[in-house]
Amino acid sequence: MNNTMSYKGYTARIEYSAEDQCFVGHIAGIIDIVGFHGESVNELHQSFEEAVNDYLETCKKVGKAPQQADSGELILRIPPQIHAAIANAAKMSGKSLNQWAVEALSLAK
Repeated sequence: MNNTMSYKGYTARIEYSAEDQCFVGHIAGIIDIVGFHGESVNELHQSFEEAVNDYLETCKKVGKAPQQADSGELILRIPPQIHAAIANAAKMSGKSLNQWAVEALSLAK
């Protein structure tokens, strides 16, 4: 089983609880604690979607902006020689450094 699932831009970490004999998940990457559980994978998916929807609705009711796990912006500090090498690789491939980096980093999926 994949240990993550995603819905509406949120990703959850999934574990199996032998003690409770069910799958347990928590939304990753936010400070607010949002958890859910299910006895089957289908039930877990449904519970996750309900948890995200409830979280978004609760934030709306209390006038709080829901936390987002990732903004899509990544700032890296790398040695100058690596920066030069990847800038050259991007140029040679006819891409911007950002396009090249997105393609290279997407291989981590």
